Amino acid sequence: MRLPLRFAFRYLLSRKSHNVINLISGISVAGMAVGTAALILILSVYNGFNKVVAESFDTADPDLCIRPAEGKFFVPDSLLFDQLYRREEIACMSSVLEEQAFLSYGDEQALARVKGVDRVFEEESPLKDRIIDGQFLLHLGTTRPCAVVGAGLARDIQLSPRFVTPLEIYYPDRNRPLSALNPLQSLRSVKTRPTGVVSVNANLDGSLVLVPIETMRTLLDMEEGASGVEIRLSQDLTSHARAAFQKELEALLGPQLRVLDRYHQNESVYKMMRYEKLAIYLILIFVVIIISFNVFSSLTMLIIEKKPDIGTLFSLGATEGTVRKIFILEGSLVTLAGMGIGLVAGVALTLLQQHFGLIKMPGNFSLTAYPVVLQVSDLLYTVAGVALVGYLIALIPAQSIHETR
Repeated sequence: MRLPLRFAFRYLLSRKSHNVINLISGISVAGMAVGTAALILILSVYNGFNKVVAESFDTADPDLCIRPAEGKFFVPDSLLFDQLYRREEIACMSSVLEEQAFLSYGDEQALARVKGVDRVFEEESPLKDRIIDGQFLLHLGTTRPCAVVGAGLARDIQLSPRFVTPLEIYYPDRNRPLSALNPLQSLRSVKTRPTGVVSVNANLDGSLVLVPIETMRTLLDMEEGASGVEIRLSQDLTSHARAAFQKELEALLGPQLRVLDRYHQNESVYKMMRYEKLAIYLILIFVVIIISFNVFSSLTMLIIEKKPDIGTLFSLGATEGTVRKIFILEGSLVTLAGMGIGLVAGVALTLLQQHFGLIKMPGNFSLTAYPVVLQVSDLLYTVAGVALVGYLIALIPAQSIHETR
């Protein structure tokens, strides 16, 4: 292996008799460097946007959510949940009652995800820090219950907490038959007073309405019950301790209830994000494959130029496999040289963007610069992908060695 490697280094560093081979080799190194740097940069930007999305879910969703294994609603066991309240791992716990409902505001109508919450939720939820208009108030003790609406939904129905127009919420009455002549007779309704507009992410902003859980129970004609119990854990807990507590909670509650972490509360979204990242990686690897044909061209021309050397090596007893290894290693070295330069450039540019925000976001966004997050796994996948492409491309021209004998 040492002899083919020495020949490969010699061919890589020495001047060729035809300058065009040197030029194509230089272009090959530069192309692989650009492709490698692009992989690191684009994956890091995608990681940055994923982090922003995940943080928005962290604001809206609890660490753990208890839901029924079957059906939509359940009545929390008071003794069991009283025991949970006293656990040190739990920072706060609140009951929620959630259902799709029909909204009417003035002349505007819309479908929405209406979520009834208790006073603990109102006091402890991070959503109170995401109010962009009005106040995060739900339990005022007035005759008319209050509502906090997502920013996108408020824009669609032209709602403002400054107006006195009530927000009416409708839901089918389970005890009344559906009337084709007057459908409104088949609906239960409550009037609420909009007190605030909250902005978290596009998904929630366009559909969320928060109301007191008592109001939601009136609308659904339920005396008690919940669709979920949301738990926020102590920030001092490590990820291992959180996972252990979740398993303990699952065993304690039994098979009738499910304990969902943040991933499983939005499993489809997180899976889609993973698939999108995989698709971006494969597209960029395809670009690297196209760039690597420069390596193929330079290696093919080098084999043609070195025909006399190849003949001499065969005369001295070198096998066809040994000579083939020389040119495979030559192509691999070109790839590795470009990949090394690209890794350094990509990591450096990513860190500069991460710490100084050199490239700004266009438009009026809360983010002033493109977010980037450098992950070691991305570096490993980039190295593996680019190295494999370079090796496979080098194999193709090396197969023609036997024609030079």
